[in-house]
Amino acid sequence: MPGHDAPLPDALTDHWVDTRAPRATRPFLKLARIERPIGWWLLLMPCWWAAGLAAIAAGQPYPNPWHCLLFFVGAVLMRGAGCTFNDIIDRKLDAEVARTRGRPLPSGQVTAKAAALFMVAQALLGFVVLLQFNRFTIWLGIASLAIVAIYPFMKRVTNMPQFVLGLAFSWGGLLGWSAVFGRLDPPAFLIYAAAVAWTVGYDTIYAMQDIEDDVIVGIKSSARYFGNHTREAVALCFGLTLMLSGVAIWLVGGGLFAWLGFAAFAVHLAWQVKRIPGATSPVALRIFRSNQYAGLLLAAGLALDPISRAVLGV
Repeated sequence: MPGHDAPLPDALTDHWVDTRAPRATRPFLKLARIERPIGWWLLLMPCWWAAGLAAIAAGQPYPNPWHCLLFFVGAVLMRGAGCTFNDIIDRKLDAEVARTRGRPLPSGQVTAKAAALFMVAQALLGFVVLLQFNRFTIWLGIASLAIVAIYPFMKRVTNMPQFVLGLAFSWGGLLGWSAVFGRLDPPAFLIYAAAVAWTVGYDTIYAMQDIEDDVIVGIKSSARYFGNHTREAVALCFGLTLMLSGVAIWLVGGGLFAWLGFAAFAVHLAWQVKRIPGATSPVALRIFRSNQYAGLLLAAGLALDPISRAVLGV
């Protein structure tokens, strides 16, 4: 078992959490996955995609900066709360998996009670962020908690827990739109569905790291389920992502930069699929992490599109 100050296997090396944060705070920062920022980036991307789409549809010169900042803060807080809840539920399973047994709960660095209090504190701060939006968006955000609550149990009952994760992680695709319009319209549902398919794809790649341990302890995952057809399954997920997001861009009347961002996003997803065959655990982790940049390519295109229209008339 790694030492209490040692970085976890899928954490960034030499991160400030492991090197400079006060020692008493490190287990809690690790519960919130602060040293693994890819999670909140992936939670944030559907929010920013939808904010960009909404700006185009509303004829705004750019996505609402205040909304985008709130989504950023909310993503960090709610990803931390969700991961803490997941670790509380999974602490016994995590103790049996090589990649996760060094986490704060299974390694004994934090008690379940302390973790629960930390989770509540993060959730309350996230709720304060949510209160900054319109009433429809507030209730919509609260509704997501039902999916978040059941996700940790899905790996015990279904071969596709990644789909339930997608339902939760993609919720921002709805919030980013409703924050502007106070309602949901077809582009919001399409970008949400696109993000769900994207999540199933990238989290299947992530799950490739744990296949052997998952078999031993009986954890279900899409990587186990797809087996030798993982590449084809991920390609299908990413294909659905592109089809659905492309229709959303078309419906809002996306212009040159929106489609350039879409094209760059498509190229990145194709590159990931090409890397899957024979990928070792470290390679699978690198491919998974690269989805931060894939998502940012699309977000940048959707943000630049209304800006280019306002400034350049393109």
